[in-house]
Amino acid sequence: PHRLALLVPFRERFEELLAFVPYMHRFLSKKRIRHHIFVLNQVDHFRFNRASLINVGFLESGNDTDYIAMHDVDLLPLNEQLDYGFPEAGPFHVASPELHPLYHYKTYVGGILLLTKQHYEMCNGMSNRFWGWGREDDEFYRRIKGAGLQVRRPSGITTGYETFQHLHDPAWRKRDQKRIAAQKQEQFKVDREGGLNNVRYRIESRTALNVAGAPCTVLNILLDCDTSETPWCTFG
Repeated sequence: PHRLALLVPFRERFEELLAFVPYMHRFLSKKRIRHHIFVLNQVDHFRFNRASLINVGFLESGNDTDYIAMHDVDLLPLNEQLDYGFPEAGPFHVASPELHPLYHYKTYVGGILLLTKQHYEMCNGMSNRFWGWGREDDEFYRRIKGAGLQVRRPSGITTGYETFQHLHDPAWRKRDQKRIAAQKQEQFKVDREGGLNNVRYRIESRTALNVAGAPCTVLNILLDCDTSETPWCTFG
C-alpha cells in the first residue's frame, strides 16, 4: 500500500491553509489515498524559495511515504476523477496546462505534480537557486527530461478550466517577482550541480496540528543562503 507525502511550500498564507488542509484531507480520504500533509513553512528572512522547501519536505517526510505531491496551497482540485495515485510510470502532472486556470504553456509542470521518491532522487530534486517567485518548475521540467523520465497528464477530464479552484488573490497577495542583478540570466539556466545534495537548512520546529479535524505536520524551516553564490536571496 502506497502512501503520499503532500508537500506544501508555505509562507504567510494562513487563510488559504485553513481552507486547504481540511479540503485535501477529505478529498484524498474519499479517494482512499493514504497520505500525510506536510506544511513547509519558511521562517527565515530570505526571499521565498519554493524549490528548496520541497527538497526539505522530501528529506524530512520519513520512510513511511513512498511518493510525493508538490502542491500549491492556493490550488484545490474540484474534480474527483483527478488521479492522486502512485505515479509508477513517471511524474504525473495533475494541474496540467489544459486544466490549470492560469498557466497553459505545454512545458508547465507547476501547481500539482506527483513523483515517486525514486524518480525525485533521479532528478536530484529541484534547484536551490530560485529565490523569489517563479521559474523553478521550468528548470525542474528540464531535470525530468534529463533523467529520462516522461511527464504524464490526466486524460478524460471534461471540466476544463473549472477543474481547480484557485484561491490566490493578486490584489491581496503581491508576489515577489523582483529580478535582481544576475538573477535574470541565471533563471534560464539548468543547474547541473545543486538540488537535494546541497540544500542548506535547519528545522526550527516540527508540530503535529489538526485543522478542523484534519491532521497535518507543520515544519518551521530556516533555509540558508550563500550570498556569494546567489546574491538575489536577500530582499536588499
